Amino acid sequence: MDRLYYDNPSLLEFDATVTAVEERGEQAIVSLDRSAFYPTSGGQNSDTGEIYGIATGSRVRIIDVQEQEETGDVLHLVECPPGWLRPGVPVRGEVDAVRRRDHMQQHTGQHVLSAAFERLFGFSTVSFHMGDDSCTIDLATDEVSPQQLEAAELLSNEVIAEDRPVEIRYATPDEARTMGVRKIPPAVREKLRLIDIGNFDLNACGGTHVRSTGQIGAIFLRKTEKVKQGVRVEFVCGLRAVSVARRDFQTLTEAAAVFSTHLWEVPQQAQKALDEIKSAQKAQNRLLEEVAELQAADLLRSAEERPAGSGQKLVVEFYADRDLGFMRMLAQKLSRLDKVVALLACGGAQPSLVFAQTAGLANDMGALMKATLQKLGTRGGGNRDMAQGGAPDASSALQALHEAASAIG
Repeated sequence: MDRLYYDNPSLLEFDATVTAVEERGEQAIVSLDRSAFYPTSGGQNSDTGEIYGIATGSRVRIIDVQEQEETGDVLHLVECPPGWLRPGVPVRGEVDAVRRRDHMQQHTGQHVLSAAFERLFGFSTVSFHMGDDSCTIDLATDEVSPQQLEAAELLSNEVIAEDRPVEIRYATPDEARTMGVRKIPPAVREKLRLIDIGNFDLNACGGTHVRSTGQIGAIFLRKTEKVKQGVRVEFVCGLRAVSVARRDFQTLTEAAAVFSTHLWEVPQQAQKALDEIKSAQKAQNRLLEEVAELQAADLLRSAEERPAGSGQKLVVEFYADRDLGFMRMLAQKLSRLDKVVALLACGGAQPSLVFAQTAGLANDMGALMKATLQKLGTRGGGNRDMAQGGAPDASSALQALHEAASAIG
């Protein structure tokens, strides 16, 4: 079949004939004798659009386009009722122009960006992925500095501003090796399709690209992350870059309003707020430490000695509005102030149990907690001197607390 986008990536309408139809309920896989729809390939997502019968004018939507590995045919997944399409029917295809333009901008931008990284720093691109919101390239390097990112972005946008021509050329693999092609795929046909960005990059690629670099609009690098094969760089191009910049600007504007500050001072104000939160948390923890110590001393004064005459005290206490963190803190205070077994529970958003004892006593808090949690059907754990676990609700925690207390001799 003829792939019309090969020599004319800007082609958005074409006439064709249906050669095969495989119906799948309200969908069908359609083959045509020629197609301008680009199939998912080489990191680029497929085109979408519509086809309609030239005789009837009835339209169906193309939702995906794939390449058949065995034959190389382009398969169009369409939404249509059974029997609507059949072999021999003449149709007209219409490619979604907005999606095609976006893909052309992203893919050509990737060529420019990859070439910039290789020219400036020798970082080759090992993979490319085009998503619906952003694109990524994986660079064969262990690290990319902020300065290198800025330099590659600047060079890429200078090439865009120069509006260099983007041309399609063909060459055999042997010819390509003498032409300075940036990357030659290992499995190739007799002829390679080359994308030539005037005096800047020459690379083998079957995707759709703009006619000149000025049509890319702009390249905007977003972030980097370490991946198995190197460093992943996220970027956006063209109108997608404008959309992302607008969203970023709106987000910063809203954040600036929250902090009652200028847009450019948001990072400093956010850091200041985090520092204040950390300081407040430290102060709160100090107060909780004091409360826990006072509470522990008060509980020990009225605690029952069990077993009688053993010098070992038993504290059993339920707190409806405390959390697990305070329970652990209180248990630690109790076990350090006296020879004690502390069985504590709390309600609140996450009902919990904490069992603790002074080191060296004969009980096993881990075993007692395990037995308790088996009855509750929840999870937890610990060691001989301290253990913790969850409870389904506050009433279950309270009941389990009393049952555990009865197990202490």
